[in-house]
Amino acid sequence: MKRRSDDLLVQVERFFQEYLRRVRGVSDHTVRAYSDGLRLFFVFLAQHVKRSVALLGLDDIRADAVLAFLDHIESKRGNSAVTRNCRLAAIRSFVDHLLRHDVTRAEQYGRILAIPTKRARQRLVSYLEPDEVRTVIAEIRATTPSGNRDRALLLFLYNTGARVGEALALRRRDLQLERPRQVRLHGKGKKERICPIWSETATALRALVADTDGPDELIFRNARGAPLTRDGIAYVITKHVQRAAGSAPSLRRRRVTPHVLRHSCAVALLQAGVDVTVIRDYLGHVSIATTSRYLATNLKMKQDVLAAFWKRSGLDHKSDRSWRPSPKLIGFLESL
Repeated sequence: MKRRSDDLLVQVERFFQEYLRRVRGVSDHTVRAYSDGLRLFFVFLAQHVKRSVALLGLDDIRADAVLAFLDHIESKRGNSAVTRNCRLAAIRSFVDHLLRHDVTRAEQYGRILAIPTKRARQRLVSYLEPDEVRTVIAEIRATTPSGNRDRALLLFLYNTGARVGEALALRRRDLQLERPRQVRLHGKGKKERICPIWSETATALRALVADTDGPDELIFRNARGAPLTRDGIAYVITKHVQRAAGSAPSLRRRRVTPHVLRHSCAVALLQAGVDVTVIRDYLGHVSIATTSRYLATNLKMKQDVLAAFWKRSGLDHKSDRSWRPSPKLIGFLESL
């Protein structure tokens, strides 16, 4: 007869190998995030019940332990409410998986699934204005293989709003560099979408495509020919942003990540008057609520909306002729 710990370990393996990978088809990034969350929870749980992780069982996965863990990561580890909710999402997903395979503990699991997320302050999205992005791209010296790659990479990320994982997975067969110029992106949950690309982006990518051996060859590679990594792309962006900061003071002390370029693409589309539902599909968002976050980020857009509202209300009118002080008033003021 199997021990309780065997049941838990088997379910953990099934959760990652079968449920997340095969059923939900989540990205590697999501797998890593859930793995980190559950690892922290199991370590805390082992200390909570005073047993080793190897001896934990399904009976130990209880609502009171989850609540204690959530309080621990906020009060002891100093995590924000956003991080707390992310850890809870990982635990909920695992418990939801357990419920489908172990209905005998339905009430126990149901109490965990009923734990609410904590209300958290929505952080403003960080992004670059179009002129700032142009400054960074203009700084890149496209006279070397690495310079060509860097310029193509930044143009591609800004043009398509691609996630870093989508850029890393880009292969020669995904690109159509002649009209209609477009790229097929492989997003979260194995969902695909097609994005148009600028002629400038296509020209920059042609040099990289010319160096590939076949349709399945990855596009973005390092100097040794190996695929670029997330850290590699982050390094490339940081390097060129720091160089561009010499001529663009607004870039100083800015932390620009690949996702910041994705945000920059979204805000630029909004500024151009593109409907938010179109931007949702362009970026591959599942929910319109995710895309709508960008509406709260740009002060100029808010000012434009307010000005249009004021004008539409009928309250807008030409101001009367400018007021000028009389000579008598000026003389009085000068005598003070």
